[in-house]
Amino acid sequence: MKFLIVGLGNAGNEYIHTRHNIGFDVVNAFVTKHGGKFSSGRLAYVAEVKWKGKIFMCICPTTYMNLSGNAVKYWMDKEKVPVGNILVITDDVALPLTKMRLRPSGSDGGHNGLRSVEAALMSRDYPRLRFGIGNDYPKGLQADYVLSKWRKEEEPLVKLKINKAVEVIESFATKGVALSMNDVNSSEYSI
Repeated sequence: MKFLIVGLGNAGNEYIHTRHNIGFDVVNAFVTKHGGKFSSGRLAYVAEVKWKGKIFMCICPTTYMNLSGNAVKYWMDKEKVPVGNILVITDDVALPLTKMRLRPSGSDGGHNGLRSVEAALMSRDYPRLRFGIGNDYPKGLQADYVLSKWRKEEEPLVKLKINKAVEVIESFATKGVALSMNDVNSSEYSI
């Protein structure tokens, strides 16, 4: 059983731990928890993790957000991972910071990274975990907001949710998307 776990974000020091890079942070936490290490691979930072008889190819695309699909398609084909075993983790301004949403398919919701993945796979039918980052920004300043760092008071909740998201990856691989959705989508996270 092989899975492709994709964290969406932007490569580069200026983007580290920004809201838009939460996908990178979640995948990094998963790899760290399971004793893996990232190395530079084609179009992405790549780590292989083995857990409970399953292989997880974990990638953080280095293509920048708008071209993330190129990395997803390349690693999916290279590792022969079926589309149902892909999990894309991304930020979502439409969800409050207290929520996460797991879906087996869906629209890109205006997210450029998901739009790129959809275009590369020529399908909307791939699982995704949306990590709510809230939308506490003035009109017209969404780009500045998503590329900003977390506020000090948000950090404990973000850390908690990153750990929960790691558990979602594990649940996705062991229980499947449908059962995992029930737990995740009904939960409200708080400190």
